[in-house]
Amino acid sequence: MAESTIWWVLAGTLIAVELMTGTFYLLMLAMGLVGGAVAAHFGTTAPVQLAVAAFVGGGFVVFWRLHKLRKSAGRPEHINHGANLDIGATVQVEAWGPDGSSSVRYRGSSWTASLRPGAMASPGTFRIVDVVGSRLIVEKV
Repeated sequence: MAESTIWWVLAGTLIAVELMTGTFYLLMLAMGLVGGAVAAHFGTTAPVQLAVAAFVGGGFVVFWRLHKLRKSAGRPEHINHGANLDIGATVQVEAWGPDGSSSVRYRGSSWTASLRPGAMASPGTFRIVDVVGSRLIVEKV
């Protein structure tokens, strides 16, 4: 069996495992195995193939990790606009309590709303900017 065939079989196996587990990093490592297969097609020696596979796979893993870190920098971890569909919705506040909170009706039930730091406590329409537990953090629209 040719060396490149071994690399391709290993890459295919790793891709199949990635599809079963959903671990995206395995796909990056499979790209490294593809790099080893391409190096084998060029007729390089086994140590060079291993080095190319390690460099390409490791490079993709590092690139993807840095990409994810840059993408999430500056955003609190508990705020995920894709998963929390309440953020951006509006609620009507009739009155604010002395502790800076209010009871509002939202999605058919009663919620506790708190002002975002620095916001003015006045009745009216407010936009949800965060959800902490069962408390809505709001700001004036």
